Amino acid sequence: MSIFPVILSGGSGTRLWPLSREQFPKQFIALVDGTSGSLLGETLKRLDGEAGYEPPTLLCNNGHRFLVADELDRAGIAARAILLEPVARNTAPAITLAALSALKSDPDAILVVMPSDHAIPDVQAFRAAVRNACAVAARRKLVLFGIPPVRPHTGYGYIRRGAPLTGGADAACSVDAFVEKPDAPTAAAYLEDGRYFWNSGIFVLHAQTFADEVRRLHREMLQACEDALDKAKEDLCFLRVDAEAFARCPSISVDYAVMERTDKTAMLPLDAGWSDVGSWSALRDLGAPDPNGNVKSGPTLLADTKNCFVHAETSLVATLGVENLIVVDTPDALLVAAGDRAEEVGRLAQCIKAAGRNEHAQHRRHHRPWGAFDILNEGPGFKVKLISVKPGGRLSLQMHHHRSEHWVVVSGRAKVTHGARIEFLEENQSSYISAGEWHRLENPGGDLLKIIEVQIGAYLGEDDIERAGDDYNRTPSET
Repeated sequence: MSIFPVILSGGSGTRLWPLSREQFPKQFIALVDGTSGSLLGETLKRLDGEAGYEPPTLLCNNGHRFLVADELDRAGIAARAILLEPVARNTAPAITLAALSALKSDPDAILVVMPSDHAIPDVQAFRAAVRNACAVAARRKLVLFGIPPVRPHTGYGYIRRGAPLTGGADAACSVDAFVEKPDAPTAAAYLEDGRYFWNSGIFVLHAQTFADEVRRLHREMLQACEDALDKAKEDLCFLRVDAEAFARCPSISVDYAVMERTDKTAMLPLDAGWSDVGSWSALRDLGAPDPNGNVKSGPTLLADTKNCFVHAETSLVATLGVENLIVVDTPDALLVAAGDRAEEVGRLAQCIKAAGRNEHAQHRRHHRPWGAFDILNEGPGFKVKLISVKPGGRLSLQMHHHRSEHWVVVSGRAKVTHGARIEFLEENQSSYISAGEWHRLENPGGDLLKIIEVQIGAYLGEDDIERAGDDYNRTPSET
């Protein structure tokens, strides 16, 4: 029996706006205490090095694939597979893909399915709970973790504990009912009752049993996933499942599709400090408050301030005489919200999108497979960027029709291609790229290359690019 960690890395990036964005959702964000990596990075490490565990299988969309690959590289972990979902179809089809993939390697596989954006401070308790759950799943069970509630939370689904299961010396029990997010009085009654647990969204599944239940309940979905996996194609370190086949899957959660309709479920309690980090108030709860109940990060100055969450990235954020606020400052967007409205922040991202703005989707920092660029300033006819290129990274061979570019090396060593001519630039040296000239920037050294780019032209959109060669197999729309 092999154990296959499966990490689901989807998400729309709205609930922790403006720190998370559509193109940079919350699993790529580091926690505010500054002691941890990103949520995805911490998830990757959660079961890493455990005996009997396979390397992780990750599922993500095409737009996040290089961010996921970067997180794996930072964690020093080689994935078993990175499966790219061509369209969003929720968790049931994604987990079905993972189960079918694992079964190709081991007909008695056990899946440990983890969202990529949860926080679990007590890793040892989590590992012990997973080991216990794997023993239950080996009895052809579909195990979910229930979180003992500590307050009447209205933002979670609940599980009602049933009778203890026989056949094992563990705390597993049957599931009497799944309950939707309750109102406040109902949540308070659940807390008082003692039989109700928060639904963590973390599962330990006997893969063949799960596939059998999908076949029984959603035969067409299973067939679509089988076809999508059979027709999958490798692309660099990724596996692209077939788009036409996968699109035949319904968009449905694993709870609705399987867990609420099967008699194979079992529940185990998980007491490891779990949080789904689903709102700014949840992130505040993970921080260390000062004597006035404030959680803060970055350059902040709080005077006569109580019970606030304040996050600053570059500019100083100062508060005076306020209470119970959420304040999040990023280079291009500022959020100020009442503390008791933290669950509604996602609405703002939707409003920004409806208004035709771009702050819901993208930061001023744009991540690329070769590194990143930050937009430092822009105005009519000009744009200034800080471009960072990873060691060994290189941009595509490209040409712009409407702009020229001036490059100045800040640190590192640059290799610059101008048509058939190649030059090497050291710190404080510069190069000029005229409009219509084919060019490429590379980092041939072992240190991060940083350059300042000044663009001049009548049109400076990122879509003014023509490529003749790209190491990363990107489509034009991905620029």
